[in-house]
Amino acid sequence: MLHPITNAHFLVLSAALLLIGTIGVLTRRNMVVILMSIELILNAVNINLVTFSRHFGDVHGQIFAIFVITVAAAETAVGLGILIALFRNRETVLADEVDLLKW
Repeated sequence: MLHPITNAHFLVLSAALLLIGTIGVLTRRNMVVILMSIELILNAVNINLVTFSRHFGDVHGQIFAIFVITVAAAETAVGLGILIALFRNRETVLADEVDLLKW
């Protein structure tokens, strides 16, 4: 007998992605990995939005998820552009060694 996938399954998946993304942001030094961890967090948010949109029978959560995807794409483009410029100037992408704003 097959068990249907319920909203609880999606919420557990979202919580796992949020946990992995948060651990990645807090423990990693490589800024590319930090950006990927932020993307995981945003995908966890999207899963929550779509799950609750499905639960309540409303499309507003799905529309908001599309806006979050758009913001995530822009964040990735700007973040990678900054990382390329940083690597050209400092020859590193480690978050600890980025001190361009220090006097």
